[in-house]
Amino acid sequence: YTILFLGLALARSVGLSQPRDMKGKVFIFPQESATAYVSLIPRVHKPLQNFTLCLKAFTDLSRSYSLFSYNTRTQENALLLFVKKVGVYELYIGNSWVTFNAPPSPYSPVHVCTSWESASGIAELWVNGKLLGRKGVRKGYTVGLDAKIILGQEQDSFGGKFDIAQSLVGEIWDVTLWDHVLPLKDMCDSCYSGNILNWQDLTYEENGYVVTKPKVWA
Repeated sequence: YTILFLGLALARSVGLSQPRDMKGKVFIFPQESATAYVSLIPRVHKPLQNFTLCLKAFTDLSRSYSLFSYNTRTQENALLLFVKKVGVYELYIGNSWVTFNAPPSPYSPVHVCTSWESASGIAELWVNGKLLGRKGVRKGYTVGLDAKIILGQEQDSFGGKFDIAQSLVGEIWDVTLWDHVLPLKDMCDSCYSGNILNWQDLTYEENGYVVTKPKVWA
């Protein structure tokens, strides 16, 4: 018991967080900020030559903001899902990007899924179950493993240099990341089986004014 107690105390003292089941919960970013964000710690540390990313979000912003920011020490915007304006999504791979256009639907929650494979460079983006297209970006690239994964802010350096004008004001939930491309039938409304990030087994650290609450949307 003494060893267990000391181990838990050490984990707290060095700021290590334990995985939590976040099903039914959301991260709320209540106001514009350059300091509020959530850092996600992947379950597996590995380079990515394929991935599928799904998440749900709500905001009433009309300006640009980041939904998912993944930087490595050597590559800015290694994997970035960014909203340029209402209905305009940008997917960055290795600091190159493709743009997808969706019918604007402000003031309602969105379910966004995107996938990419290195071999072909083909990226897909789905919003609320509808495919917005398939486009090519960064064929042959590998997304590095030494990463900072940030919700709520867009990284202009490794783990920092945030711009308040690109911060998310709103809510985000059901963030899931796989190391392979999922077919459409598996891009379900509520997936928790991600082997890189799993919302039901999520290790994370909150920074600044971030609030966790029960979700109010599906």
